[in-house]
Amino acid sequence: MTKLKLGDLAEDKPVRLTIELPASVHRDLEAYGRVLAETTGGGQAVPLIAPMLERFMATDRGFRRHRPRTD
Repeated sequence: MTKLKLGDLAEDKPVRLTIELPASVHRDLEAYGRVLAETTGGGQAVPLIAPMLERFMATDRGFRRHRPRTD
């Protein structure tokens, strides 16, 4: 079984953003979504950008040290 950095994705109220990505990054995101859907038992590709950014920021030690506290 493939070990991915993202697991099951929690539902949350979305905020709409518009971004431009290189075509290669877009293709890789689509492919990653398909692999994630297959490994988690889902039948379709899933939204990835928000969970990937969330995980990236959560695991960035420098950011964690300097981010503003919200609690």
